[in-house]
Formats: sequence, C-alpha cells, structure tokens
Amino acid sequence: MQHAFIKLVPKSVKESITIEDVKDYFTYYRHITSQTGKQLGWEYAENAFPYEVIQTSDATLHLKSSHDRYRSIYVGVGTEDEQPFVQLTLPETATFGDKGKANEFCRFLAKKLEGELRLFNGRTMYFYKR
Repeated sequence: MQHAFIKLVPKSVKESITIEDVKDYFTYYRHITSQTGKQLGWEYAENAFPYEVIQTSDATLHLKSSHDRYRSIYVGVGTEDEQPFVQLTLPETATFGDKGKANEFCRFLAKKLEGELRLFNGRTMYFYKR
C-alpha cells in the first residue's frame, strides 16, 4: 500500500477537517470539471472523476470505480500530534490510473486547504504562504 498525506498547518485555511468536508471538496471538484466539459463540448466530468464515493466509516471514504483503468482509492482524515491530516491510500490492487488520479486529488485538496502535501514518492509540496 502507498500513502500520501495532506497536513493542515497553522497557516492553512482550516484548523480541522472532517470526512464531510472532503466529500464537499470532491463534489466541488466534480462540479468544476463538469463546467470545463461543457465549455469543451465533452463529457469531461466522468473522466475527471471516474469514482463513486462510498462512506465506509466516520473518518474514511472509498472511491470505487467501474472503469477499466481505475479500481479504488481510500481517503481518510485524522490527527497526529494535534495536527489534522487527510490521507489518501492506494491499495495493492490500484492501477497506474488510480495513482495518477490520487496525485491529482492530493494537489487539488492541498491547494484548497493550503496545506503541506507529502506525495506517494515521499516528496513534499507546500501550498501555504511561507
């Protein structure tokens, strides 16, 4: 399994995050990609977010896909040392398409939250004002 983390720092937009907040961000992501598709005259929303969001517990989501190129991504929220974070996990059965989408979602969420993103490969990206 591979993991990526978005940590909320003191300069982030929010001080804490819930799974409902993450679901709202995914809904917003679908909306903006569908608007892009309308401008292009193409059904881009289904390709940009090829997952069904399934809430598995109070702190986790399962993004499940029925497309050929994608399978699943798990999303969770939590805190470590009083620092809230969002975690994206790729299971062993994940495809390269899942990893690409997970990286895209990580960057989108980190940018919206103005947080610190540690990618699957261990590299760190900063989206907050330093």
